[in-house]
Amino acid sequence: MQVLGLPKTTEFNKRIPKQKFYDNLSISTAIKQCFVNQIKVIYWRNKIAAATMNIAAGTTVTELEVFEIRLNTSTLDEIVLRQIDKEIPYHILFLLEYNKKYQAWIGYKEAVSGNSAFKVNSYYHTDWLGSSELSLKAEGLSVDAVYENFVRQIAGDALEGDSAESLKESVERSEQKKKLQKQISGLQMKIRKEKQLNRQMEMNAELKKLKKKLKELLI
Repeated sequence: MQVLGLPKTTEFNKRIPKQKFYDNLSISTAIKQCFVNQIKVIYWRNKIAAATMNIAAGTTVTELEVFEIRLNTSTLDEIVLRQIDKEIPYHILFLLEYNKKYQAWIGYKEAVSGNSAFKVNSYYHTDWLGSSELSLKAEGLSVDAVYENFVRQIAGDALEGDSAESLKESVERSEQKKKLQKQISGLQMKIRKEKQLNRQMEMNAELKKLKKKLKELLI
């Protein structure tokens, strides 16, 4: 599989038993069932690193792995990707495959301070596309830059912002935007149900403040 057109030096092509991510681990039955029912097979396709490509070593991203996950269904619960990301101490680009269509997923993965573990704040993904339509390029002079560019390519409009922003700042802005949109939607629903005029006026004033904050974020 060469959907990303990466150099042959990056190829790893090892099958990973899906049981590795749930056997003998303290995870819920629901997560285990997601692995069993939704995943057909997992391949570790590529390793992007200074040793496998003509790029500089990263300071925050030591390696970027490419995992191909072949599915039994067109949907995969995000909790499955979180479980894999939790067990693999490297950054991962996931390529989901179903009926010869592909979807790229990538998480904004950060090291936990004072810990060897990672946490993923947000996942971004493309639509389902044919292999020739999935246009992702490994661009950058370091592993950090290649990872960041993949995140921005896959996220698309979800990470729009000032071009001078760091990836971390763009992700934080995106998270704030989602949080405000959720608050606005919830408040609008409450206003529609509220019978007391005074309370409606108070909530409309709060709604105006939230919309102003959202507008400032989008500038």
